[in-house]
Amino acid sequence: MSDDERYDDDFIRRILARTRRIAMVGVSANSARPSWFVMKYLQARGFRVYPVNPGLAGQTLHGMDVVARLADISAPIDMVDIFRGSEAAGQVVDEALELDPLPRTIWMQLTVRNDAAAARARARGVDVVMNRCPKIEYGRLSGEIGWNGVNSGVISAKKPAMGAGFQKFTLPRE
Repeated sequence: MSDDERYDDDFIRRILARTRRIAMVGVSANSARPSWFVMKYLQARGFRVYPVNPGLAGQTLHGMDVVARLADISAPIDMVDIFRGSEAAGQVVDEALELDPLPRTIWMQLTVRNDAAAARARARGVDVVMNRCPKIEYGRLSGEIGWNGVNSGVISAKKPAMGAGFQKFTLPRE
């Protein structure tokens, strides 16, 4: 894969629509870290997110017990979301490929790219996304980002008119 690899919106949309359970490897308990907020955001959108971090194992994060490794999760995982450096991603992918059943997706976060690990996963029939964030992609594809004016082409200081009650955009589920 080249550095300028592009993912088709339908490919990303299919992954997000079929995903229910996400193992987030490298999640932080520090609320200033992106992984902390991404976990919270994905939970609010209906995903069950299992935090994986050996340094936090045994603690609770966003209502979920933190485990030390992927094999410690008792439920089947649809997606492994990697918040580790590119070099460490290879080991995480290898650990994910030992799971039974296999996850359907390996997702490497922004700036994380490991082509050799991606090739191993794809050879086993696992979809791979690199250098992307599922929170950003979910917001973009659901219209949530455009709803806030970021993707609409309109810049305004006016607060958008809202209907009654809490509103958020979602993607259809399979």
